Amino acid sequence: MAKQKKVSPGSIAQNKKALHEYFVDTRFEAGVSLAGWEVKSLRAGKAQLTDSYVLLKDGEAWLLGSHITPLQTASTHVIADPTRTRKLLLNKRELGKLFGAVQQKGYACVALSLYWKKHLVKCEIALAKGKKEFDKRATERERDSDREIQRAIRKDAK
Repeated sequence: MAKQKKVSPGSIAQNKKALHEYFVDTRFEAGVSLAGWEVKSLRAGKAQLTDSYVLLKDGEAWLLGSHITPLQTASTHVIADPTRTRKLLLNKRELGKLFGAVQQKGYACVALSLYWKKHLVKCEIALAKGKKEFDKRATERERDSDREIQRAIRKDAK
């Protein structure tokens, strides 16, 4: 029986695919501008960040590709678009760092997770460089060897 990794109580959604596809460099915490029905759906855990990324244009950051499934009860009077672009709230210094790295150094900006911080929804975004296929295999090999070492340690402890 496989054990599932415990998710922190404030976590809403994680983009595990991004950690497989990219080398994550610098992380930022951004607020997310949401509609009322979106917040209700997030409280119910109806969010997905699998293919989402951050678009930087006109001095602003936008979250694209995230999917928030509308609740049937909350969105009866509103036409809900589950994949709409959502504005990320960052200060000018952080936006400057993001723009500089993406334009000059060839980084990509990806969304890693959505989580609660007190009563606010935050999005963890990161500057990342894409992995090549051999990098992905090396990471997988390293993870497998670490797992074998942990099994051996547990077996010796018993």
